[in-house]
Amino acid sequence: MSAMARFADRVAIIIGATGGLGAELCAQYIADGGRAVAFARSEEKLRALKARHGDRLLSIVGDATLEKDLNAAVQTAESAFGRIDHLFHAVGSITLKSLQATSLTDFESAIKLNLTAPFLAMKAVLPGMLARRYGAVVCVSSAAASAGLVNHEALAAAKAGLEGLIRSAAMTYAKRGVRFNAVAPGLVNTPLAGFLFQNPAALKASVDMHPMGRTGEPADVAGAMLFLASDAAAWITGAVLPADGGLAAGRGR
Repeated sequence: MSAMARFADRVAIIIGATGGLGAELCAQYIADGGRAVAFARSEEKLRALKARHGDRLLSIVGDATLEKDLNAAVQTAESAFGRIDHLFHAVGSITLKSLQATSLTDFESAIKLNLTAPFLAMKAVLPGMLARRYGAVVCVSSAAASAGLVNHEALAAAKAGLEGLIRSAAMTYAKRGVRFNAVAPGLVNTPLAGFLFQNPAALKASVDMHPMGRTGEPADVAGAMLFLASDAAAWITGAVLPADGGLAAGRGR
């Protein structure tokens, strides 16, 4: 750790910390001097994260869609570390179905995981951030929210709602020290998207959609999220940063 580490003396809570992106966020944040609160459903995977990062990581088991679990996690984190400076929300889903094939259950699940869950996490961390007049929230949207991708109706609706939430919250709290931003990835090589990477035809079609000629890696998205949380982005709020290999731009965003 260098003396100039970006997140020295900072604390982040990472929702969905055991996923491909969440685990990368934990690793990069800690490597850059911070302490991480890892929140996820899997106790076993959280134990593995804890073994990797030691006392710079606090692991908390909970459900990202339950307000009581999130509130309890924030209380535990603030008791342990004194505050939460950054919220990274890396929980989501991939529903690839046409509108006709999407059941009401499918649609409601997409909304719950991709819009309601980050809304609840923001509400949980906001009181402490406002009290300290310092904080940054960074959520994961999707290129599908703006690019118009086939069979992405439920996901696009949920992520477009998330982007609207981010922009409005950014304006509400702009003068009170808390920033709200998001990244909008294309296809990223994580366990969540594993079914696409295991299908050669689907993978080739996905690669061809990205002008840079490859799909993303967790480090690509984590780097963008960490930038938005850092003080280097202190004058950025209400932004949705594409981290998508040019996908959205190439489709006339």
